Amino acid sequence: MTDADEALAAADPTLSGLIGRESARRRAGLQLLAAESCATPAVRAAMGSVLSDKYAEGYPGRRFHGGCEVVDEVEELALGRARELFGAEYANVQPLSWVLANLAVLAAFAKPGDPLLSLSLQHGGHQSHGSRANSSGRWFTVTNYGVRRDTEQVDYDKLAELAMIHRPRIIVAGGTAYTRTWDLARLRVIADEAGCILWVDAAHLAGLSAGGVLTSPVPYADVVTVATNKVIRGPRGGLLLARAEHGAALDRAVYPFLQGAPAMHAIGAKAVAFAETATPAYRDYASQVAATASGLVGALAERGLRPVSGGTDTHLGIVEVGSLGVSGREATDRLAASGIIVDKAVTPFDTAPVAAGSAIRFGTAAAVSGGLRAEQTTAVADLMIAAMTTPRSDQARHDALARDVAALGAQ
Repeated sequence: MTDADEALAAADPTLSGLIGRESARRRAGLQLLAAESCATPAVRAAMGSVLSDKYAEGYPGRRFHGGCEVVDEVEELALGRARELFGAEYANVQPLSWVLANLAVLAAFAKPGDPLLSLSLQHGGHQSHGSRANSSGRWFTVTNYGVRRDTEQVDYDKLAELAMIHRPRIIVAGGTAYTRTWDLARLRVIADEAGCILWVDAAHLAGLSAGGVLTSPVPYADVVTVATNKVIRGPRGGLLLARAEHGAALDRAVYPFLQGAPAMHAIGAKAVAFAETATPAYRDYASQVAATASGLVGALAERGLRPVSGGTDTHLGIVEVGSLGVSGREATDRLAASGIIVDKAVTPFDTAPVAAGSAIRFGTAAAVSGGLRAEQTTAVADLMIAAMTTPRSDQARHDALARDVAALGAQ
């Protein structure tokens, strides 16, 4: 136990106990949530540092508060590392979350009522790309493109047609439940022909592109948004990357339009994460993340579960579970009872209610950080099938499967 752990246990044993339980839960199970990675010890140290005490409203050299000389250097360090890591002309490390980075793009380049073109939520998009449940869908006029029914991959011909008809202010590429690569060169051509901004939401892609697994969207897009806590093993937060010409507008959109003072401890932790992401060890990790996802999707397919879009190029996998006689919701509940944590999902042309879904969605970043490797995916697939075919009432069987999951040593 560290000094910080001992201090917390003494000051607040209730919260200390809850943190201990969460740590034990993660160690005992297989964490396959697509949105999660595992922050490294150095990142966590920065998050718990004295930087959390500093109020630094504004940007380096232009702060509202005094005493910012050191944190100016911290932010400049993070900015320089981000630009170098991703090959970007401009970066902003202040967004408190990935979704706030997304909203900053909308604030910088569009006005209320302007047209947007984005991937349908049911086809793999994200709420912040224009869902009516989100401010992005209430403030802008949103048209969705989708995937082809035969391939379940983006229909670029239809996307181009819609872009020329609607002349959107922004084309949004990227999503949270789309497992394939994007034709970035084609998207650039479409955006140029339509005269609009190309925004690539690379929340789930940037960590793999930084690791050399996927093509970087930075050379193609006007602006890229990144989550620093999905595949990248950093703190929860957002990052903006863009062409230099867009920097001033994006800076103003983040502060003062959307946020006040930045979280300097998170910015320090981002600096750590960017440095770690630039190492050969990270490239090995990213390669293993992608290989493990591909292996698990393939192993589940061999066991009769149809992969949405035919497979995966990323850390994400989505497979239908109807052949097992369960909904996506029931499958996730049964898997959780056996210590395997995934999300339910809908398929692009799903007829099941959204609350139930016909599929499960998983990701491999956290599990690979915990030790899972591609050669173990056959065993994982067998455990997943066993869990999904075991009723929730059979707790003894789920307990036995949970012990097998824990024995994988990949938490």
